[in-house]
Amino acid sequence: MMTRRKFQEWSVILLGGIAQAAVAVPALIYLLVPGGKKTGGGWTDAGSIATLPTGRPTEVAIQQERQDAWKSSVETTTVWALKKSDSEIVVYSPQCTHLGCGYHWEEGQQHFLCPCHESVFSKDGAVVSGVAPRPLDRFETRIEGDRLWLGPLAQQEGKG
Repeated sequence: MMTRRKFQEWSVILLGGIAQAAVAVPALIYLLVPGGKKTGGGWTDAGSIATLPTGRPTEVAIQQERQDAWKSSVETTTVWALKKSDSEIVVYSPQCTHLGCGYHWEEGQQHFLCPCHESVFSKDGAVVSGVAPRPLDRFETRIEGDRLWLGPLAQQEGKG
């Protein structure tokens, strides 16, 4: 036979356990279950190769889809594309390899310049001078018809 006092004790214990489970279960799920893709790893359309001048680096705006756990967004960023021929295009990351600053193309001097720490890169992305530890990072590229597609970013090795 259960007394009123025992019933109340068990009710408090049961309600406390339910409250703890309501907090603990979502926390454990968050910590133990992966949330999905962290970055968009697919290929990005960078536009028509017909718009790129041959032999001159050009800043190109691209839109990349980014998936971060449960949030999906589209980001607009720029890259530097160098069209060597209709079948060979090199695309550089927009960040300097020293501290990730933005750099720009100096048409008169025919080189890339990072104004933050005065790193200079050649048209081919090699370090000419400055504190940058390695050449400009490049995207994997492919051409389909007249469209340029960008894949994963590959970190370059060495000083030049």
